[in-house]
Amino acid sequence: MIDPRRFRDALGRFATGITVITCLDPQGEVPNGFTANSFSSLSLDPPLVLFSLRRDAGCLGAFERARAFAVNVLAEDHQGLSNRFAGKEAGRWEGLEFEAGQTGAPLLPGMLAQFECRTEMIHDGGDHRIFVGRVLRLTMPREGEPLVYYQGDYRFLARD
Repeated sequence: MIDPRRFRDALGRFATGITVITCLDPQGEVPNGFTANSFSSLSLDPPLVLFSLRRDAGCLGAFERARAFAVNVLAEDHQGLSNRFAGKEAGRWEGLEFEAGQTGAPLLPGMLAQFECRTEMIHDGGDHRIFVGRVLRLTMPREGEPLVYYQGDYRFLARD
């Protein structure tokens, strides 16, 4: 049997980028979002991406109902935004500027890249749900270095 804490520690040795994944809940037209490092490319043809979301996440129902989402790729100066969407859901959107993408999902300003997706499939994955999305539109609003997560903390890429 694999110890859950040890498993999590070992996974933490894999450096990942940080995203904020958003949707517009059709129940009340309410924006939702969360910080995720579970984002990954899946296929080039067709263009597919995936992310996973805990079954006990407060926003799970919104993402299941929305059938579309946006992936906002954070830059190294977005640590505060990452923390905001990693914390409790209340107040996440207060005073935050965003625009609605073509799917209605919120697009956050100043991102390194944004992927607007239609949900193609949702799979069970243990204590998570796995969302597969077809990329309908992508943008790369700015250049910059990514915000990286490694061993439970934010990291920055070394410059030459």
